[in-house]
Amino acid sequence: MIESASSAIGIDSPSDGCRAAGPGEQELPLERLEAQICELAGHLAAAACRFLLLVGDFDAREGWASWELPSCAAWLAWKCQIAPGTAREHVRVARALRGLPVITAEFAAGRMSYAKVRALTRIATPQTETVLADLAGPMTAGQLDRFAAAHRRITRADDQHATTTRRLTWRTDDDGSLVLSARLPGADGAVVLQALRAACGDLDHPHLPHDGQHAPARTDQHTPADTPQPPTPAGLADALVAVAADVLAGKIARAANPDIYQVIVHVGPEALTTQPGPQAEPGQQPEPEPGPGARPPGHPAHPARCHLEDGPAISPATAQQIACQATISWMLHDHNGDILDVGRRHRRPPPALRRAVRERDNYRCQAPGCQSRRTDIHHIRPWAQGGTTRLRDLTLFCQAHHMIVHAGGYTITRGADGTLTFTRPDGTPLPNCPPLPGTDGDITSQHAAPITEQTIIPAGLADTFSLDHTTWAYFANARHAEQRRQAREHEQELAA
Repeated sequence: MIESASSAIGIDSPSDGCRAAGPGEQELPLERLEAQICELAGHLAAAACRFLLLVGDFDAREGWASWELPSCAAWLAWKCQIAPGTAREHVRVARALRGLPVITAEFAAGRMSYAKVRALTRIATPQTETVLADLAGPMTAGQLDRFAAAHRRITRADDQHATTTRRLTWRTDDDGSLVLSARLPGADGAVVLQALRAACGDLDHPHLPHDGQHAPARTDQHTPADTPQPPTPAGLADALVAVAADVLAGKIARAANPDIYQVIVHVGPEALTTQPGPQAEPGQQPEPEPGPGARPPGHPAHPARCHLEDGPAISPATAQQIACQATISWMLHDHNGDILDVGRRHRRPPPALRRAVRERDNYRCQAPGCQSRRTDIHHIRPWAQGGTTRLRDLTLFCQAHHMIVHAGGYTITRGADGTLTFTRPDGTPLPNCPPLPGTDGDITSQHAAPITEQTIIPAGLADTFSLDHTTWAYFANARHAEQRRQAREHEQELAA
């Protein structure tokens, strides 16, 4: 919403201060430019509040269900051109605002930005929102984020549910390395560490020299030779890989469809046959010019292609090492990179065909507005109605859209260029990305708040911020308020 709102601005006049000065035109004074930026920030906050209130109402009335979408966030991502993660956060904030009238009023008046409201809705309740809104006033959005994080840590310290909260997150660095971060309860963490230590013991065998003699043991005054060494970080990493490989091997041995438990690497023929050699110094051997029919790097039919399925690239040497022990199957592409039909007459697609469907559809649900990675293979024309199990007649759907397509009577057709067209039972086509409607260019008409250049600027912004002091003062005041409330209730009981 905020991204799209920035294209619909109108302060003083539809174009005043919203474009760079042209040749011969006098630039806007910096004071006026700064005032317009601050004033526009207030208008954006007020318009964002109205947008989220409308989203909350739309979500409560389940308007998204009429489009056969699984959630309001999915509808926002599809219809309003918002990223899925941002859409989910918008829906969360919109739901929270429906029970927080004080914060909503500050937001609607343009005195509190969306960033602040987003942080407050994570910790505020109807009983505490007034105090929190006053406390957040002089803070910057970054300071409020830090306070909200501290508030959540403190209020959940004695929460029994926090002891069972667990998560594992990961990201891929620029060099393709996988970075894991895990949070486990103490007992579960001990199980994981014990498994890793056991795997380290299996991996850390002494290697025998070629002559059959045992390698000399380490002996020094601090570490006796018979004392086991603690596992190193690299050893624990190897152990984690070994444990995961053992789990997958067990799944593959018992699974009816072992393909889903395999790690798949896409490798071109050149990557498997090229012999690694010494690298030339820069400038000694220039790269050959690509021929007229050469494919660009990353092309599905590039002969030197070498990467994990839906993942980062790997080196040819790593691919050749994996190929020594892996199961190899082929996938044929034409010159344009399209996967050639590997037609089968079975109802259930075989592993090779399932890999081809996932590769062609980028491993994501093909329903408009959905990018889920948890997908099933769907017959575009149902098997019971004469559909065939071939590449052109198969596609990927998440579980929700798979059920919607089957139960909702949707018609799916594939064009000559391979694109899918979804048609509702009433004949209405579903575009993949609906265009946003035009605006009148004046954001002030989207809300009724009186905004000036000072509205969004909090009082006391230059004051020194101490997270520890702010957190202590907030909880101390909350404790005193609770004590006063209990004292009043006690006096009322005695008087009665």
